[in-house]
Amino acid sequence: MTGSDPLRLYRTVRLIRRFEERAIELVRAGEIVGGIHPYLGQEGIAAGVCAALDREDLVTGTHRGHGHVLAKGADPARMLAELCGRVTGLNRGRGGSMHAADFGVGVLGAVAEEGGAVNEGMLLEAFNLAALWRVPVLFVCENNGYATTMPVEGAVAGTIAGRATAFGMPAAAVDGQDPEAVREVTAAAVARMRAGGGPELIEARTYRFDAHHTFEHQVRLDYRPPEEVAEGRSRDPVDIAGARLDPAARAEVDAAVEAELDAAVEFALAGPHPDPATALDHLYASGLTARTGGG
Repeated sequence: MTGSDPLRLYRTVRLIRRFEERAIELVRAGEIVGGIHPYLGQEGIAAGVCAALDREDLVTGTHRGHGHVLAKGADPARMLAELCGRVTGLNRGRGGSMHAADFGVGVLGAVAEEGGAVNEGMLLEAFNLAALWRVPVLFVCENNGYATTMPVEGAVAGTIAGRATAFGMPAAAVDGQDPEAVREVTAAAVARMRAGGGPELIEARTYRFDAHHTFEHQVRLDYRPPEEVAEGRSRDPVDIAGARLDPAARAEVDAAVEAELDAAVEFALAGPHPDPATALDHLYASGLTARTGGG
């Protein structure tokens, strides 16, 4: 775990922001099939949380998980190749946007289950076992105000923190738009857990700047008032982190990130697609190949 490093935090949020914007361009170009769930606006959470972790710490993400993978240290070029379905990707093009993993940096992969998140029974079961066994796991709720198109107020009874405290778990809320604030609260929680304190919950309050899914770019769903979107965008984690840097240092980071992503796009598009004949390979950890055919 490291202390505060404004330059590192800014680089991470800037990398995630520009990675997502490049990915959206590739969706529109037809290079990323099926679209993505953009992480725009929520970058400060992944950056802040992962800045408080060690390389050996393990993380798992969600359907909106590109930022988690990048913040933990995965190669942006191989991550982008994964989104483009190329064999040069992190998972040979088989994980895609919602299931990318990189064991080398402690990313176990994303779990794309949706449907209410904090209201799902599996989460409450996880809370129960983690608290009962005092497992050192940090649950991070990225509360962007919506369950797809449903406002949280219309789907969540009680409070998010209350779900954790009901199991005897400490819970804290933090401004998810401020990467440093997220890093601080995460560092404190991680220190307690390393000392045997058991699981904790952080509710990071944030705002999703873009669509729930890029499919919305085509259908133009109308469920968020323009003034709400404008207010949400007024607190941009990239600007909040960037304001803590000297302008020259910020410009240098921006240029470096741009160059890195130029190379990442080139690498991703140069990679071959998987051979359809190998579609059933890598289904089992043992190496066993699945068989086809009737009987």
